[in-house]
Amino acid sequence: MKLIDLGYDSWFGSEISNPDQTSSIPARVITVNRDNYILKNTLGEVLAELTGKLLYSTESNIDLPVVGDWVMAEYFNDNTFAIIHSILPRKTLLTRKTAGKKYEFQPIAANIDYAFIVQSLDGNFNPRRLERYLVVVNQNKIEPIILLSKSDLITADELKEKMSLISEVTDKYTTIAFSNEDGENIDTIKSLLKKGLTYCMLGSSGVGKSTLLNRLIGEDILATNEVRAKDSKGRHTTSRRELIVLENGALMIDTPGMREFGAIAVETGIERTFADLDELTEMCRFKDCTHTKEAGCALLQAVNEGVVTSDRYQSYMKLLRESAFNEMSYLEKRQRDKKFGKMVKEIMKGYRKH
Repeated sequence: MKLIDLGYDSWFGSEISNPDQTSSIPARVITVNRDNYILKNTLGEVLAELTGKLLYSTESNIDLPVVGDWVMAEYFNDNTFAIIHSILPRKTLLTRKTAGKKYEFQPIAANIDYAFIVQSLDGNFNPRRLERYLVVVNQNKIEPIILLSKSDLITADELKEKMSLISEVTDKYTTIAFSNEDGENIDTIKSLLKKGLTYCMLGSSGVGKSTLLNRLIGEDILATNEVRAKDSKGRHTTSRRELIVLENGALMIDTPGMREFGAIAVETGIERTFADLDELTEMCRFKDCTHTKEAGCALLQAVNEGVVTSDRYQSYMKLLRESAFNEMSYLEKRQRDKKFGKMVKEIMKGYRKH
């Protein structure tokens, strides 16, 4: 397999940070395990580990390789083992806020061209959750494609109604309703997949991501679980992120279902996802308008006149507040970490003197 078949192009070639490091060659991370990685390039697949320098010089998870990364690796033992020396600059990096109360970025995958955002048309359907996914994807300059699974479970009228709700969220992106059961529009989805481009699947557990990927692959290589009928929720069937080369040459990154998809510093993503609302805020009477109670607020006026739905306005404001709060908390955490690191260095420096 050639590097170009794994998504490598002249952009990465021009970004190699240390061209004199001739013993290292480019490889793509296709699997991330707890303590090691699996790389793939013209030499095939190989188990790899990080150099101590790379491992201990990282300041956060973002500085470590993720699925989809291109790295410079040195091969040993007849190309059966590799050491990762560095990560090539990323075209895109999909991240979210770490689940729970931690204020840290969690990297999901790198160098993605398109993101399939999957929701099912049963109890999982949620336009507000879709907006959240769109914000994070748009923040990272990845092209979204909206997939609505389980179309076989609803009537044509119900589908029309839900598609109308999607159009209120956005009409800019390809949206496809499909069924893993009867195969409706599976071929349409396949037609979107292009050789050498990298795609990922995002969505909650139980929406049919693994089943869809099995259909795209043409065989059942990923485990699937039943979904609880009472709440349309499923257990995580994908436990790790991995990159799979499809039969037509497209590259797909499968990700575990996510119950939380928190956002940190996603102002650009919010502007792109809520472009219509963002344009309205430019028409407010006051430049520092908070869009909550001010007279002359163009956004509030649009809500009162029914031009913008209350739900969409509330979602917009919630994401703005959440993004700002999480960013502030993250920066405060980094500042504390730096102070702690400086204190440890000073202690170790004094220890060595004595």
